[in-house]
Amino acid sequence: MILELLWLLAALGLTALIFWAGAWSYPQGAATIWPVGFATMAAVIAMSLYEIRRAWLREGGMREE
Repeated sequence: MILELLWLLAALGLTALIFWAGAWSYPQGAATIWPVGFATMAAVIAMSLYEIRRAWLREGGMREE
């Protein structure tokens, strides 16, 4: 589960970095770029929840056996 959480943090960091660079390079569009970036980060979190849950259940199952 720790590995899944680290991947999630890495993905969020990379996504934030990409959108930060976009907002920095095009300041006129920063007001539009950041909401899209936040929505993208929310999608990354949503897509990771299933894998985190699977890892958590798999880890819990190994402890019981």
